[in-house]
Amino acid sequence: MSEQDHEIASQQHATGGKYSVSVNGNEAELTFSRAGDHLIIIDHTDVPDPLRGLGLGQMLVRRAVDDARNQGIKVLPLCPFAASEFRKHAEYRDVLSR
Repeated sequence: MSEQDHEIASQQHATGGKYSVSVNGNEAELTFSRAGDHLIIIDHTDVPDPLRGLGLGQMLVRRAVDDARNQGIKVLPLCPFAASEFRKHAEYRDVLSR
């Protein structure tokens, strides 16, 4: 499954936001908080049981990384799932806040 298969919605506001994707009436989401102008903190990722195994969590983290890269900001992945994705993907290190 890829982003071409399902559209990832983005909602952003001054203090944070979320990325989400809906499949068959279920929504997977990743939420983040803003910590200043140059840092977001991924604080939660949720994929409901009916959507597990479809790669949606990975897609949401990848979208957050791509957007951070395009905006020139860093990411602090406090959510255990997002932190795991950062450990698995060396290509995310350019946006990782240490």
